[in-house]
Amino acid sequence: METLRIDANAIDYILVALYFVLVIAIGLMSRRKVSSSLDFLLAGRSLPAWITGLAFISANLGATELLGQSANGAQYGEQAFHYYWIGAVPAMVFLALFMMPFYYGSKVRSVPEFLHRRFNRTTQRLQALLFAVATVLIAGVNLYALALVVNALLGWPIWVSIVAAAFVVLAYTFLGGLSAAIYNEVLQFFVIVVAMIPVTIVGLHRVGGWNGLTAKIAPLPHGADNLSPFPAQQLTGFDSPILSVIGVVFGLGFVLSFGYWTTNFTEVQRAFSANSAGAAQRTPLIAAIPKALVALVIIIPGMIAAVLIPSINELKRGLPSDVAYNDVVPLMLRELLPNGFLGVALTGLLASFMAGMAANVSSFNTIFTYDIWQDWLRPGKPDWYYLNVGRIVTVAATLMAIGTAFIAAGFSNIMDYIQSLFSFFNVPLFATFILGLYWKRMTGTAGWTSLAAGVIGAVGVYILNTVGVLNLPGQGASFLGASVGFVLAIIVGVVVSYRTTPKPEAELVGLVRSLTPTKSLAAAVEPGWYKSPVVLTVIIGILTVGGYVFFTIV
Repeated sequence: METLRIDANAIDYILVALYFVLVIAIGLMSRRKVSSSLDFLLAGRSLPAWITGLAFISANLGATELLGQSANGAQYGEQAFHYYWIGAVPAMVFLALFMMPFYYGSKVRSVPEFLHRRFNRTTQRLQALLFAVATVLIAGVNLYALALVVNALLGWPIWVSIVAAAFVVLAYTFLGGLSAAIYNEVLQFFVIVVAMIPVTIVGLHRVGGWNGLTAKIAPLPHGADNLSPFPAQQLTGFDSPILSVIGVVFGLGFVLSFGYWTTNFTEVQRAFSANSAGAAQRTPLIAAIPKALVALVIIIPGMIAAVLIPSINELKRGLPSDVAYNDVVPLMLRELLPNGFLGVALTGLLASFMAGMAANVSSFNTIFTYDIWQDWLRPGKPDWYYLNVGRIVTVAATLMAIGTAFIAAGFSNIMDYIQSLFSFFNVPLFATFILGLYWKRMTGTAGWTSLAAGVIGAVGVYILNTVGVLNLPGQGASFLGASVGFVLAIIVGVVVSYRTTPKPEAELVGLVRSLTPTKSLAAAVEPGWYKSPVVLTVIIGILTVGGYVFFTIV
């Protein structure tokens, strides 16, 4: 195997060390504001929209984003833009305009708690358990990626790097809870952007600009596909262009995307911590603007690596190689950046993985403390008891993530792994949630059976593909599994609802759209055009459509 050791010098190590000191200091300062479980687990619902918006996007800028999407850029080229412009932004807008008023207005502390109010305890508990499993698995992805950088910097064995990286994230999350995680995520967002912009600019210069890059990609296997967003057959694995477009638009753009962005508590928790209903609604919209733009400095470096880094080029050509697509970012840092600047970039890489893992841990401890421990296993205890439980669970989640980090190590493109997890855990929840939100007839029993059926369907597709029955390459199995899980959850939800008794309508006010007065869902009007959801939505639409138009033309 090729070593990924990065030739850093003293100034690089100093910059990285200073960053670690800073994030721990933020944890210590945030600790002074923690006096209740609400402070520790939801930041006391006290943060302004710009803070929660940047934290919302930064929580997603973990290994999924940098390693996974850069790997997708190298492997699939412009097709990878779909993960942003179809597979994220529309769902974030939908969350803001149509779902946050219900979430925030109901004053629930978590997504499973909302499911309890809409359906029943069984649905809440099933979702809490599913979310806990999913979050620990995804935290392991971020921790493994973080350990890769520590290994490249210091040459430590991967297992030592995993433990050391976990300790740093644990320290500031344990000290300051969600507030510490969110303030660090805002810092980490800017550090990540500062790190990836020079990689993109220098890389484009080395390959002769955009025209030089496209000229070098074109002769490679799937080169033409890599230089056009549609029909994305390499990405989906479908032979038919029509089925491929349907897979992207429905499987990724609707089912997987909406399933993740509208119900995944790791992101939604940031909006829950906002200081007002208006701020909560703007949180996903503020996040969607950088989400639409950050694709450029993540996907394009992956495309550059496919022609600039010999070992990645070998992968593209189907030749034996000592590296995996996951190694794109460390290899690009080593290839392109001088010492000093390298330290900034390495800090950005570390910041990304720490943000992702901290978001996973902070959401896990909230779900476990409130939905599993307080509402199910140990109700009726004083608040200080649940505050201590939250801290203990933070430690436990970190230890479990150390174990799941080694699962992530078995995937050459961790985005394959991530998309499989999303199809298992997020998509069935979205189907159950959206059906219950817009159909008052859906019953409590239908809630948990719909959720369970969707999970079983998506996992079933994954198993069939793994054993070779379907044999779908790329991430097509995830798109198909998500679609099957979604449809199955809807069917079971409808059938069971007609065979069981629904809740009285009076109990569903504020939980079902048709039974909730419009004025109670409207956020308070705040001064300033830039706070208007309509204005923000228009800006987001221009950026997203403009991106597709540009890359289709060039």
